[in-house]
Amino acid sequence: MMALELGSRMLVRDVMSSPVVTAAEDSPLNEVAKLMKKHNIGCVIVSGNDGKPVGIITERDIVERVVAENIKPGEIKAKEIMSTPLVKIDSEKTISDAAREMSRLNIRRLAVMYKGDLAGIISSKDILAVTPELIEIIQEKARIENQNIIEEAEKSSSTGYCDNCGEWSDDLREVEGSFLCEECREMRQAE
Repeated sequence: MMALELGSRMLVRDVMSSPVVTAAEDSPLNEVAKLMKKHNIGCVIVSGNDGKPVGIITERDIVERVVAENIKPGEIKAKEIMSTPLVKIDSEKTISDAAREMSRLNIRRLAVMYKGDLAGIISSKDILAVTPELIEIIQEKARIENQNIIEEAEKSSSTGYCDNCGEWSDDLREVEGSFLCEECREMRQAE
């Protein structure tokens, strides 16, 4: 439950990559590949004539739709091999939302939108990069909460008969499931 709480507070905008490398839909594929090489990236967002994002070309698209089909990259346009429609997510959504969407659609990247404009891209790799930090935060939070519970339990006492000696006490405290008076607690600690 805590993991969901923490993960739900980390927003897509916090982990997305920006700015995004884009190419026009009429760009020859060899130019798109050069952009990928130049920027050391695995995908390029394809923009329509109006400048709005319409698709994505990934390394996999190039391998499956061009190389495997023995098509010359200079003879094919970006719009002919791009994956479309472009799957988008709002920058204010959580990384949990992004991960769920990627899993549901079996994809690794989402275009990040802010007020209708392309703001970045988030990949499964981006989400995985922050996962160790989230785990450390969750562990620390659990440790603090457990310490607080122990401290509260140590502070709280009640009155009644001791489960060990049967004597009345105004200072009963729970120890391993039994309510013990001060003397019985001391004896158990000494053992």
